[in-house]
Amino acid sequence: MSKLCSCACAVESITDGSSVMIGGFMGGGSPHRLIDELVRQGKKDLTIIANDTARPGFGIGKLVDAGALKRLIASHIGLNPETQKRMIAEEIEVELVPQGTLAERIRAGGTGLGGVLTATGVGTVVADGKPTLELDGETYLVETPLKADFALIHALRADLFGNLQYQLTARNFNPSMALAATTVVAEAAEIVPVGMIPPDHVETVGVIVDHLISREA
Repeated sequence: MSKLCSCACAVESITDGSSVMIGGFMGGGSPHRLIDELVRQGKKDLTIIANDTARPGFGIGKLVDAGALKRLIASHIGLNPETQKRMIAEEIEVELVPQGTLAERIRAGGTGLGGVLTATGVGTVVADGKPTLELDGETYLVETPLKADFALIHALRADLFGNLQYQLTARNFNPSMALAATTVVAEAAEIVPVGMIPPDHVETVGVIVDHLISREA
């Protein structure tokens, strides 16, 4: 059964109010065609889990501009004044998470861990309302796993089975997000026949990829 589908077909299944993980770091390694299609279809009330919101008019920033977000879980919003403005106006609920903690919470969601212990944020506003644990004389925050209804990820190369290969730091959050979502939609710069990606270069296995965006879509 082919995993190839169009952007429009894949995004149609993302209902208003869904939680969506989106790979990338300031737009590098983000699935830009899928983001554009979310905007085109007018999706709204989304919970977006991502490292950042890039900048106005670019990457996830397009979703902010379009008013598609209800809630955001991210590491920083400092380079997107539109996200800041909407947060202050209480149009978007924003949960800021230290970057390493964000990565580990996503990883925990994908690997079935019940939580993450971290000293990052102890004694700060990050700790407000969170349980703590004493271990060997140190205090740790208990951070909960992050999961999502959908993960939209970008890869350098995919084969027709959905095996994915990433390019250098454009890999960033993509592989861990692919493990932490119920439905995984992958966008790749190049799609090749099965066997063209060396096994040692497969970083996300095709069995967890539900939809692969065709290059003609």
